[in-house]
Amino acid sequence: MSSLSSRARLRIAMLGVALAAPLAGCGILPKQETLSVFRPEPAVTIDPSWAQVGWSLQISRPHVDAAYDSARILVRSRPGELEVYKGVAWTQPAPDLVLDSLLRAFADSGRFAGVARRGEGVKAEYELLLDLRRFEADYIDRDAPSARITLGARLIHNVDNRIVASRVFDVASPADGIDMPPIHRAFERGLEDTTTQLIGWALEQGQRDARSGH
Repeated sequence: MSSLSSRARLRIAMLGVALAAPLAGCGILPKQETLSVFRPEPAVTIDPSWAQVGWSLQISRPHVDAAYDSARILVRSRPGELEVYKGVAWTQPAPDLVLDSLLRAFADSGRFAGVARRGEGVKAEYELLLDLRRFEADYIDRDAPSARITLGARLIHNVDNRIVASRVFDVASPADGIDMPPIHRAFERGLEDTTTQLIGWALEQGQRDARSGH
């Protein structure tokens, strides 16, 4: 494994024992530190091969471990070790950021009869249950990070609570620098790739199930 450059290392604040407490706690940042916030806004391109379906979909907030249920931007510089970037954060905790991005992209695709957040009172034939396993800047074996997003997905038929299909999406989008703007852009590209794959997969699997008459 290559070591991080001194410049990259200076941009990372070690979590240490702070992982035992919620990462979004105010005690992590010194009071005098200015906090800059970022929000990835992926632009998903509609694939003309995607089916137009007559069923609706609801999407649940991704399940995450406590370390990822935070607005702090996580860094992995060594296997089994998480850190945070100093002085920067997402506008929302990572699972909410991912959920809002997916809801917009699925709805904007125009391929579903309806798309809703779970809990909004909309009756949908299918539901996406999600497991956000990684949402971090990964420095392992590199000087500049990759935005690493690992998202487990299960497509559920709500009428009989049946698992239609399941898949893990794992995307690494290299950043072209170690400053926050290029890292932010890498997360946007990673979310675009993950979301595009997820939409196509959900349409294919749901339509196949709907046509089977289950």
